Amino acid sequence: MAVAHRGCVVAGYLLLLLLAGCQARIHQLTLKNETRFAVDLNNFGFYANGTLDVNLRSLRIPEQLVNYSTHPVGFSLSRSRVNGVLSYTAEETEICPLTLTKLTNNEPLILFLIDIHTLSVNVRVMGDQDNVLIAQPKAELPKGQRKSREAPANPAAKPEDTVDKSADKTGSEVAEEKKNTEPEEHKEEKEEHTEEKPVPAVEAKKVTENEFQLEKINQLTLALDKINDSYNFSFHMVVGVQAEGLYSLKFHYCQNRKAGIKLPYSFTLEVTEKNPGGYLSAAEIPLSRLYIGMAGVFFTAAMIWVYTLMKHRYSVFKIHWLMAALAFTKSISLVFHSINYHFINTKGHPIEGWAVMYYITHLLKGALLFITLALIGTGWAFVKYILSDKEKKIFMIVIPLQVLANVAYIIIESTEEGSSEYYLWKEILFLVDLICCGAILFPVVWSIRHLQEASSTDGKAAMNLEKLKLFRHYYVMIVCYIYFTRIIAILLKVTMPFQWQWCYEFLVEVSTLIFFVLTGYKFRPASNNPYLQLPQDEEDVEMDEVVTESGALEGISKVKKTCNGRDRQKESTL
Repeated sequence: MAVAHRGCVVAGYLLLLLLAGCQARIHQLTLKNETRFAVDLNNFGFYANGTLDVNLRSLRIPEQLVNYSTHPVGFSLSRSRVNGVLSYTAEETEICPLTLTKLTNNEPLILFLIDIHTLSVNVRVMGDQDNVLIAQPKAELPKGQRKSREAPANPAAKPEDTVDKSADKTGSEVAEEKKNTEPEEHKEEKEEHTEEKPVPAVEAKKVTENEFQLEKINQLTLALDKINDSYNFSFHMVVGVQAEGLYSLKFHYCQNRKAGIKLPYSFTLEVTEKNPGGYLSAAEIPLSRLYIGMAGVFFTAAMIWVYTLMKHRYSVFKIHWLMAALAFTKSISLVFHSINYHFINTKGHPIEGWAVMYYITHLLKGALLFITLALIGTGWAFVKYILSDKEKKIFMIVIPLQVLANVAYIIIESTEEGSSEYYLWKEILFLVDLICCGAILFPVVWSIRHLQEASSTDGKAAMNLEKLKLFRHYYVMIVCYIYFTRIIAILLKVTMPFQWQWCYEFLVEVSTLIFFVLTGYKFRPASNNPYLQLPQDEEDVEMDEVVTESGALEGISKVKKTCNGRDRQKESTL
């Protein structure tokens, strides 16, 4: 248990450090010297009138080494109604998506190709579109207007000359000084007014002229700004009624798709996604109500379990109270999880205090779950209080791995999806979780083998066969729980429509509740529990087992069979 305590402390320090950079649905991603040819920025389920704001603050790419006309760089925004299904086919993914000109389906796809030579962003629109794009177009017409305005500016110099000549004709030096000073002041004021006037003009254009109905447009060109060798642009998109779905935003650097030298690039990006009801994705909107509802169900189950323990107090072991602590911890964790999602939906990011409480309770819940399952599998506290060496090794493996899995979960939740560490820790979490699930099966298998050998050697075959049957049921329960929550539920999530993907979390929580209830029922502290029953032979009635609870000085327990079931009578040896 000391290992678990140290692991929890380390995980607590790590989550406090990691939460400082957590931005949730208001994303801020900075990549430096990145070499991946594609970066998955985010996946978000949009309902109708949902908005997507993308602001590329800074992009630094090699300008001389790459031909960006044949190997473009830019963004792709694709839609799929099912998670994991892209707008382009598997054959099309072998080439850079930015070079696509046609699609084999009608799913909407928008490509943003950055052209650093002409300082423009070429937008290609494909598929059935019902979205509205709001962005600043490339200022080609305003430049022509400026040239036409500068043309009559040369003849305008003639009236100035006439003014100067008329000033010379006066011959008054005082008048010349006034006229030389006053026009400069007026010129400065005019320049200030001319500098201030274009600003509201540009703002007006953004509101009126820069809205593009993508269903009527196949191509358009946006403006690309350059400041100190870095490029930036932004766009805003409103999702239409017929275009709602799960959208995937990616950054592509097609040059690095080729085998050979990987050229580094760097960029800073801000992405804000929002649905009409808040900042949560379509699949996450019901989660806050789901978690608070399931927290009430788990709390009710925990109270019923405590009532059962108090009712059968003479048949209660320490493992029963550990099971009660697991149920209460699970309920509290769900409460904090619900609160965390509520603040993400309203503010776009979690409140650090509530997030820390959720991660702490999530860590404790995960550790208690695997420790409890492993202890039940070994038969600890039911028939023995000492673990064998190989059983202790299981705990020495499971507890640190479970702490590592929770740390990986915290890192995944607190880092952006586009970072390279995100997918590394996601794979670590999946692998470590499977190892923990497989490790807790070993004590159950060992107990089954032990009972099989005991049923053939001693005279308590009937009792051992009952225990053997119970352990086999427990083994099947654990396998079904792992298989359903780790495999079947994930497959259902992939095949469900985007707005129903919250059912994945619902199925996981319901299966966890069923597993807890069945485990409690199988190992309930009751006189008619097969696991706790004693043999009916008269020879075994006198003394079934003698166990020491916490040492030789605490006394021994003499177990007798009575008409009411299993009663414990202690005779002190002191």
